[in-house]
Amino acid sequence: MDKDKAELAPNTESNLVTSSSAKPSNITTETKTAESASSFTSQKQLLALARQYVLDGALIPEDKQMPLEERVVKRERLSRLRQQQNLESIIKRSLTYCPNSTSTTKADPDWFNRFTSLAEDISNNTMQDLWAKILAGEITHPGSFSLKSLTVFKSMSITDAKLLAKVCGIAVKDSSKKNIRIISGAYNTPGIFSFFSKTTQQRVNLNQCGLSYTEILSLADNHLIFMQEAESNELQKGEKMVFNFNGKNLTLMAKRNQCGLSFYKFTPVGSELALLISDHPNKDLIPLLESSLQSHFSVISS
Repeated sequence: MDKDKAELAPNTESNLVTSSSAKPSNITTETKTAESASSFTSQKQLLALARQYVLDGALIPEDKQMPLEERVVKRERLSRLRQQQNLESIIKRSLTYCPNSTSTTKADPDWFNRFTSLAEDISNNTMQDLWAKILAGEITHPGSFSLKSLTVFKSMSITDAKLLAKVCGIAVKDSSKKNIRIISGAYNTPGIFSFFSKTTQQRVNLNQCGLSYTEILSLADNHLIFMQEAESNELQKGEKMVFNFNGKNLTLMAKRNQCGLSFYKFTPVGSELALLISDHPNKDLIPLLESSLQSHFSVISS
């Protein structure tokens, strides 16, 4: 087993960085040195990964190569060892998120079996921590995470997870905290005296909160939000819509009749996965809503 652990240990060559204490005499030399170092490092990283995953057989002289059949067996064995290590790490992390209290409901063994098959290849520490939260949440409250959500999450990269965290920072919830939305604008249905008004619709420039339209498309591609914007019911002057934003009430009160909000809605999968994200509200949201919706709504945070 010690040999197996040694084989599983990350190859230190992948962490090598070429450096020099002597400064180049000119910018051209510096550029060439940087390009050479970058190329050298990329090759070293590829070689290290090939060795780690037993895929470097063709790079070794034929007279020193391990037989192909043996390489296949070795790669399969190391793959299963990595998967075991990953799952044990996730289980260990998950225990820290499980409350030490009696539960009246039992976790579904079939769900757990499916969980392990999806999580066994997760080696990134950050992603392992999120998978651990999923497991703890499901064990504590069975039914919190559907198998569909697990399948979607399996396909997400660390970049996708960071994007989900970003969008959660500007999202609002209803009183049940189940419906999650991103307010994208406001509208006013024109009456007979306001038909030609230029302020019948206002948009919230989400770029000012760091969320680009390209990222909105990415969220939709990952089935985390609906691409088609939805609209609220129309409110009369003085009527309010109350949301939860980072544990505080966010109240939008209509300034005129027949005002409504437009927003991007989280999908059921997105709403489930949003449970993994700690509240880190974007402080730019409230001022942005105040300036963007001022013709239609008063924005009150309490």
